[in-house]
Amino acid sequence: MAVPVKSRSRSVDAENIESIELDLLLDAVFRLYGYDFRDYAKTSMRRRVANIMKKEEVNTISALQDRVLHDPRSWDRFLDGLSVNVSAMFRDPGFFLAFRQHAIPVLRTYPFIRIWQAGCSLGEEAYSLAIMLEEEGLYDRSLIYATDINEVSLRQAREAIYPAELMQKYTQNYVQAGGQRSFSEYYTARYDFAILRPTLQRNIVFSQHNLVSDAPFNEFNVILCRNVMIYFNRGLQERTHNLFHESLAMFGILGLGSRESLRFMPHEHMYEPLVPGEKLYRRVV
Repeated sequence: MAVPVKSRSRSVDAENIESIELDLLLDAVFRLYGYDFRDYAKTSMRRRVANIMKKEEVNTISALQDRVLHDPRSWDRFLDGLSVNVSAMFRDPGFFLAFRQHAIPVLRTYPFIRIWQAGCSLGEEAYSLAIMLEEEGLYDRSLIYATDINEVSLRQAREAIYPAELMQKYTQNYVQAGGQRSFSEYYTARYDFAILRPTLQRNIVFSQHNLVSDAPFNEFNVILCRNVMIYFNRGLQERTHNLFHESLAMFGILGLGSRESLRFMPHEHMYEPLVPGEKLYRRVV
């Protein structure tokens, strides 16, 4: 059955209006707060904005924009809603096992090791690295820079407190990732929470950094940015890879997420696979 011309026209108009509203919202956020989400993948951005609208109980993006620009608490909720805080300790255990088996021997050759964990979310992956380096005897000569766009997430990461119900899953990940001890040695259970051992924080610097707009800030032997660039459009992905290439020392190691790749990127020829089948690469150019 054919869709009436008027109904189709109204549908197209609604989509156009929503697209315009979204562009205006992201432009306003950039101009007022300095956070640039304009080059994030539009499909993902629409989905996250729609979820925020439901929580804020507004019917249009324009109504959401009014709140975000005039209510600081709405802005905090908006930023938290746009930030991707999906992570786990030793997430994708195969990646961490490959890192232990293939990257750690390379890192042993360095007198001092600088690691950048970009898009650290609530800190689980940074602490996973700390545990691995501790077990391999490298943590005392390592420094992990764990960065994220969201200061609220960074505050939670610094607290190193996680729901106790997650510890069973984290323990399974740890074992599959080649863990050498009992995972319970690394946290203290208290009521419904697990508090990570304070010594794990001694060589981690949690800091705010925006991959969209901020410049390189150091030279690193390892850069891990996993499951972050899937939310970027191609132009922003290329910019981010350029940032990482400028920040990575020669023969340094780059780790990406399972759904991310260097294929068809201008920087593809600048790396070689460190481990076949895993998203671990070594800079060669």
